[in-house]
Amino acid sequence: MDSQFMVALALSCVGGFSTSIGGLFVIINKTPSLKMLGLLQGFAAGLMLSISFFDLAHNAINSLGYLKGNLWFFAGVISFAVVSNFIPEPTAVPVPDNKNTKNVGDHRNRDIMKRQRRQVLFSGIITAIGISLHNFPEGMAVFLGSMKGLRVGLNLALAIALHNIPEGIAVALPVYFATESKKQALKLASLSGFAEPLGVIIIACLFPRSLNPEILEGLLGAVGGVMAFLTLHEMLPLAFDYAGQKQSVKAVFCGMAFMSASLYILRMSLPENMD
Repeated sequence: MDSQFMVALALSCVGGFSTSIGGLFVIINKTPSLKMLGLLQGFAAGLMLSISFFDLAHNAINSLGYLKGNLWFFAGVISFAVVSNFIPEPTAVPVPDNKNTKNVGDHRNRDIMKRQRRQVLFSGIITAIGISLHNFPEGMAVFLGSMKGLRVGLNLALAIALHNIPEGIAVALPVYFATESKKQALKLASLSGFAEPLGVIIIACLFPRSLNPEILEGLLGAVGGVMAFLTLHEMLPLAFDYAGQKQSVKAVFCGMAFMSASLYILRMSLPENMD
């Protein structure tokens, strides 16, 4: 259990720190491209859908049977659908046009700008809280996947890491605009990812011993349901808004192809006892 815990913790840290990469994108580039954010979101959505349906749900159905596998999967969907009603949805806030604001330098417009910055900062904080709450079960997913095998844990960590990059952008972008502080934007984006390794630590304390194989497969099937709901409910709408439907759909299938290729490569390269 100790080695499994350390592997899971390391993988979750990779996913968690990916929000810092998103924050770096914001502070390095003066005008972040929302279209690129949308394409990255669509690509990550393809990864998530592929691992949800073709790996986690597929394995649950093969191991538990069609009925039990689907019950676990949709239990994850319903559970997260209920939880999502109490979680603020993470959204990226477009950067307003500073040129027009600077051209009108009267006191009234400065007050409007000040209020606008407060509103955008509040939006960034709410986004960070929402993303932290979303990253918490993702850490649990990585832990459960690592208990099943290194392949499952690696696939989950890769998909979640790419998914967390645009989440870091979604946090850092409004904070950077509101505070004009690169340090604050990067710090908040990084903190939002720390919930992922925290999820690993908590679930390791709840399940200190090895789980029953049937329960483990069922929980992984439920994780697949959570991932599928998260993708369709949050990631795809953002991708459509920023990159357009046609480009986003192409990015989704590119992500699915990438994950399918990674699944094949990992299955061919890893020893059987790790698969």
